[in-house]
Amino acid sequence: MKVGIYAGSFDPITLGHLDVIERASRIVDKLIIGVLNNTSKTPSFTAEERVELIRRVTKNIPNVEIETFDGLTVEFARKKNARILVRGLRAVTDFEYELQIAQLNHKLDSNIDTIFLTTSVQYSYLSSSIVKEIAHFGGDISKLVPKEVMQDIYDKLKRQ
Repeated sequence: MKVGIYAGSFDPITLGHLDVIERASRIVDKLIIGVLNNTSKTPSFTAEERVELIRRVTKNIPNVEIETFDGLTVEFARKKNARILVRGLRAVTDFEYELQIAQLNHKLDSNIDTIFLTTSVQYSYLSSSIVKEIAHFGGDISKLVPKEVMQDIYDKLKRQ
Protein backbone atom coordinates (compact mmCIF):
# COMPACT_ATOMS: atom_id res chain seq x y z
CA MET A 1 0.00 0.00 0.00
CA LYS A 2 1.35 3.40 -0.99
CA VAL A 3 0.88 5.78 1.94
CA GLY A 4 1.49 9.49 1.50
CA ILE A 5 1.66 12.34 3.99
CA TYR A 6 0.57 15.87 3.14
CA ALA A 7 1.70 17.91 6.12
CA GLY A 8 1.12 21.54 6.94
CA SER A 9 -0.49 23.96 9.33
CA PHE A 10 -3.68 24.37 7.25
CA ASP A 11 -4.57 27.49 9.27
CA PRO A 12 -7.14 27.52 7.65
CA ILE A 13 -7.53 25.08 4.77
CA THR A 14 -7.86 26.80 1.40
CA LEU A 15 -9.03 25.74 -2.05
CA GLY A 16 -5.34 25.45 -2.95
CA HIS A 17 -4.82 22.89 -0.17
CA LEU A 18 -7.94 21.03 -1.25
CA ASP A 19 -6.70 20.97 -4.85
CA VAL A 20 -3.47 19.28 -3.75
CA ILE A 21 -5.34 16.86 -1.46
CA GLU A 22 -7.70 15.76 -4.23
CA ARG A 23 -4.89 15.23 -6.72
CA ALA A 24 -2.56 13.50 -4.24
CA SER A 25 -5.36 11.16 -3.14
CA ARG A 26 -5.43 9.80 -6.70
CA ILE A 27 -1.71 8.99 -6.59
CA VAL A 28 -1.51 7.09 -3.29
CA ASP A 29 -3.62 4.36 -1.72
CA LYS A 30 -3.91 6.29 1.55
CA LEU A 31 -3.27 10.00 2.07
CA ILE A 32 -2.75 11.19 5.62
CA ILE A 33 -3.21 14.90 6.14
CA GLY A 34 -0.78 15.76 8.93
CA VAL A 35 -1.90 18.88 10.77
CA LEU A 36 1.24 20.28 12.31
CA ASN A 37 1.33 21.68 15.81
CA ASN A 38 4.04 24.21 14.92
CA THR A 39 5.52 25.70 18.08
CA SER A 40 7.10 28.56 16.11
CA LYS A 41 3.71 29.84 14.92
CA THR A 42 0.61 31.07 16.72
CA PRO A 43 -2.28 29.59 14.76
CA SER A 44 -5.71 31.21 14.56
CA PHE A 45 -7.39 27.80 14.80
CA THR A 46 -6.54 25.06 17.29
CA ALA A 47 -5.20 21.81 15.87
CA GLU A 48 -8.53 20.15 16.66
CA GLU A 49 -10.45 22.88 14.82
CA ARG A 50 -8.18 22.54 11.78
CA VAL A 51 -8.68 18.77 11.76
CA GLU A 52 -12.45 19.24 11.89
CA LEU A 53 -12.42 21.79 9.03
CA ILE A 54 -10.32 19.46 6.88
CA ARG A 55 -12.50 16.48 7.78
CA ARG A 56 -15.56 18.38 6.64
CA VAL A 57 -14.17 19.23 3.20
CA THR A 58 -12.56 15.82 2.55
CA LYS A 59 -15.43 13.62 3.76
CA ASN A 60 -16.08 12.43 0.19
CA ILE A 61 -12.48 11.36 -0.42
CA PRO A 62 -12.43 7.82 0.98
CA ASN A 63 -8.67 7.31 1.21
CA VAL A 64 -7.95 10.47 3.24
CA GLU A 65 -7.26 10.45 6.98
CA ILE A 66 -6.49 13.50 9.12
CA GLU A 67 -4.25 13.57 12.19
CA THR A 68 -2.31 16.09 14.23
CA PHE A 69 1.37 15.66 14.94
CA ASP A 70 4.31 17.38 16.59
CA GLY A 71 7.93 17.27 15.54
CA LEU A 72 9.54 16.28 12.29
CA THR A 73 7.40 15.32 9.34
CA VAL A 74 9.81 12.52 8.46
CA GLU A 75 9.31 11.01 11.93
CA PHE A 76 5.54 11.22 11.51
CA ALA A 77 5.89 9.52 8.12
CA ARG A 78 7.93 6.68 9.65
CA LYS A 79 5.34 6.21 12.38
CA LYS A 80 2.59 5.96 9.74
CA ASN A 81 4.62 3.70 7.41
CA ALA A 82 4.48 6.37 4.72
CA ARG A 83 7.18 6.52 2.09
CA ILE A 84 5.86 9.54 0.21
CA LEU A 85 5.67 13.16 1.34
CA VAL A 86 3.44 15.41 -0.75
CA ARG A 87 4.23 19.10 -1.08
CA GLY A 88 2.39 21.76 -3.04
CA LEU A 89 4.22 24.40 -5.03
CA ARG A 90 2.49 27.68 -5.80
CA ALA A 91 5.32 29.50 -7.53
CA VAL A 92 9.01 29.28 -8.28
CA THR A 93 9.67 31.10 -5.00
CA ASP A 94 8.37 28.04 -3.08
CA PHE A 95 10.67 25.66 -4.92
CA GLU A 96 14.04 26.52 -3.35
CA TYR A 97 12.74 26.17 0.23
CA GLU A 98 10.74 23.02 -0.54
CA LEU A 99 13.70 21.45 -2.36
CA GLN A 100 15.95 22.00 0.68
CA ILE A 101 13.35 20.43 2.99
CA ALA A 102 12.87 17.47 0.63
CA GLN A 103 16.63 16.87 0.44
CA LEU A 104 16.98 17.12 4.21
CA ASN A 105 14.08 14.71 4.77
CA HIS A 106 15.65 12.27 2.31
CA LYS A 107 18.94 12.55 4.21
CA LEU A 108 17.11 11.80 7.48
CA ASP A 109 15.39 8.77 5.93
CA SER A 110 16.42 7.61 2.46
CA ASN A 111 13.29 5.44 2.23
CA ILE A 112 11.06 8.53 2.15
CA ASP A 113 10.67 10.54 -1.04
CA THR A 114 8.95 13.84 -1.69
CA ILE A 115 6.68 14.50 -4.63
CA PHE A 116 5.78 18.03 -5.63
CA LEU A 117 2.42 18.94 -7.05
CA THR A 118 2.15 22.34 -8.64
CA THR A 119 -0.96 24.09 -7.48
CA SER A 120 -3.54 24.71 -10.16
CA VAL A 121 -3.04 28.12 -11.72
CA GLN A 122 -6.18 29.63 -10.20
CA TYR A 123 -4.71 29.07 -6.70
CA SER A 124 -1.09 30.09 -7.34
CA TYR A 125 -1.42 33.31 -5.32
CA LEU A 126 -3.40 31.75 -2.46
CA SER A 127 -2.19 31.25 1.12
CA SER A 128 -3.81 30.80 4.50
CA SER A 129 -2.30 34.11 5.60
CA ILE A 130 -4.03 35.96 2.77
CA VAL A 131 -7.34 34.26 3.60
CA LYS A 132 -7.03 35.26 7.27
CA GLU A 133 -6.25 38.87 6.44
CA ILE A 134 -9.16 39.22 4.04
CA ALA A 135 -11.58 37.49 6.43
CA HIS A 136 -10.39 39.59 9.37
CA PHE A 137 -11.47 42.71 7.50
CA GLY A 138 -14.74 41.16 6.34
CA GLY A 139 -13.68 40.71 2.72
CA ASP A 140 -15.06 38.07 0.39
CA ILE A 141 -13.26 34.72 0.76
CA SER A 142 -15.87 32.66 -1.11
CA LYS A 143 -13.49 31.97 -4.01
CA LEU A 144 -10.57 31.16 -1.70
CA VAL A 145 -11.87 28.52 0.72
CA PRO A 146 -14.28 25.60 0.56
CA LYS A 147 -17.85 26.77 1.15
CA GLU A 148 -18.27 24.22 3.97
CA VAL A 149 -15.78 26.11 6.16
CA MET A 150 -16.22 29.73 5.08
CA GLN A 151 -18.53 30.74 7.94
CA ASP A 152 -16.25 29.08 10.51
CA ILE A 153 -13.37 31.20 9.24
CA TYR A 154 -15.36 34.42 9.43
CA ASP A 155 -16.66 33.53 12.91
CA LYS A 156 -13.18 32.75 14.24
CA LEU A 157 -11.42 35.74 12.77
CA LYS A 158 -14.08 38.28 13.84
CA ARG A 159 -13.10 37.46 17.42
CA GLN A 160 -9.41 38.12 16.90
